[in-house]
Amino acid sequence: MSNQRKSLAQITALTPEGRYDYLVEQVKEHKEIWTLQDNDGCVMLTTEDEDCIPMWPSEEAAALWAVDDWQDCQPLSIPLNEWEERWVSGMEDDELMVAVFPVQDDLGVVVQPWELQQRLQPKTKH
Repeated sequence: MSNQRKSLAQITALTPEGRYDYLVEQVKEHKEIWTLQDNDGCVMLTTEDEDCIPMWPSEEAAALWAVDDWQDCQPLSIPLNEWEERWVSGMEDDELMVAVFPVQDDLGVVVQPWELQQRLQPKTKH
C-alpha cells in the first residue's frame, strides 16, 4: 500500500522509526514541515535530557497533538527552505532537539536538527 493511501490512524500506529521515515518522505515531497504554536511561540517538549520542538509531516498530524494542554495551539507550516536556512541553525544555537512525529503515547525519535536536515537533503549520485 502506498503512503498516499494510508490513513492517519495507520501512519500514527507506525513505529517511531517508521514515522520518522514517513515524515522525511512527506517533507521532501511537499516541501514543508509542521509544528505547533500558540501565542507564546512554538510548542516545546521536554524529555529527561533534552528540550525538543516537535515536528510533523502534515497539518492533520500536527493537529492530532493539539488537545488537552495543547488545545490552544495551531499547526504552523514551515517551508522547507526556511527550515534549512533559519530553523536548523537557530535550534542548534538554542540547543534544541527535534521530536520527530510524536503521537500521544510516544514522543518519537529525538534527533539533532542537523540530523533531520541530512535526511531531507536530496541524495547525490556518485
